[in-house]
Amino acid sequence: MLFKNVNGKSRMNQFSCYLLILSAFFLFGTNRGLAQNPLILDQFTADPTARVFEGKIYVYPSHDIPASTGKGRAGWFCMEDYHVFSSENLTEWTDHGVILNQNDIPWLRRKSFDMWAPDCAFKDGKYYFYFPTGRRIGVAVSEKPYGPFKPEAKPIEGANGIDPCVFIDKDGNAYLYYSMNKIFVARLKDNMLELDSQPQVIGNLPQKGLIEGPFVFERNGIYYLTYPHAQNRTERLEYSTGSSPMGPFEPKGVIMDESPSGCWTNQHSIVEYKGQWYLFYHDKDLSPDFDKNRSIRADYLYFNDNGTIQKVIPTLRGVGITNAISEIQIDRYSAISPEGASIAFLDPAQKQKGWKAVLTAQNAWIRYNKVDFGQEKLSTVKIKTSCPTGGVIDIRIDAIDGPLLAQVDIADNTDLSGVNSALSESPSGIHDLVVILKDTKTVEIDWIKFE
Repeated sequence: MLFKNVNGKSRMNQFSCYLLILSAFFLFGTNRGLAQNPLILDQFTADPTARVFEGKIYVYPSHDIPASTGKGRAGWFCMEDYHVFSSENLTEWTDHGVILNQNDIPWLRRKSFDMWAPDCAFKDGKYYFYFPTGRRIGVAVSEKPYGPFKPEAKPIEGANGIDPCVFIDKDGNAYLYYSMNKIFVARLKDNMLELDSQPQVIGNLPQKGLIEGPFVFERNGIYYLTYPHAQNRTERLEYSTGSSPMGPFEPKGVIMDESPSGCWTNQHSIVEYKGQWYLFYHDKDLSPDFDKNRSIRADYLYFNDNGTIQKVIPTLRGVGITNAISEIQIDRYSAISPEGASIAFLDPAQKQKGWKAVLTAQNAWIRYNKVDFGQEKLSTVKIKTSCPTGGVIDIRIDAIDGPLLAQVDIADNTDLSGVNSALSESPSGIHDLVVILKDTKTVEIDWIKFE
């Protein structure tokens, strides 16, 4: 992964930061920031707002941290700052570091640790970062999408709530949406810092259960108001549509069902990038037993011909194309056999090291889609794997019975280590990768790469 320094630090500080980041890269594993879910492994992230600025995707999430003495409340959400991440290909992600800390906010009189879902908008050469804390909404301004951001001296007067979303219509008018048990909307002045109308409640939305985290976008003349709604026990993502930014809106359906993991919240954003629409959201991948430490994800999103949204099924594979010469984390699969295949943490005590695939039954398989083999001839596959009694796996492309790339004999070993095998052929272009266990031995696989 490539990292940038964007905060004007000295060269010595830049070098020190580079060493720290490089150390963190190796400490937290090689699948950090690759094209799979969760997108970020070295920290907890949630409530991702994705925007397209300067030809890149920028994601502005909230930043969960474990509560500790003097920091937050045990057993609850704890958030004291914001990072921003960017990518040109949705495969490699750059962490631009902390762009705002609660200690930087001049109008915040207490350490609240409640820096909930933020947003960022661009207008007239400036980037406006909207953030909630203390049930008020502040704004920080920068000339770059990654900062440095300078917070305004006062919050937005009259906007009392959380989870701001700013939508700029095609005519240049800007609107602020936020939540506080209900969803509110108001026009913004041209300066993007003040309200130009009194906030009004958006009607005709679900009346039962928590509703929060509005995100608004426009497509083909339809305005989409999307929001998390906990009708039952946990949040699912729903949407309404209208013919203007202020409504009225008509409920249309569900974008994503309640998470199978049981994660209580699921805030999100929807963005088009290079002709493809994406849903950014979160789950509790790195903290399966505590859903107040969350991790951001992304999956493809599609529309029907009539403008309705097709329901998104959450995946571990996520989005983007993986280079065959990189370490392919097949545990972030796109499909898996119904029996004999599972996923486990590499180290349950250090979950940020990532996962491994475990195959335990003959003909059990895992499929990982969209691997780019390029045009150069590849001759070897390398697998980081373990098998206490030795085992055999097939590596194929496109299907379970697709072309065989290699049949790999794994020698007896109890620790994950590298195994090399010659390829029977060298594919080119983009293919799915399928790994199949050919005997009844238990095989664990961390990653696969081609050379």
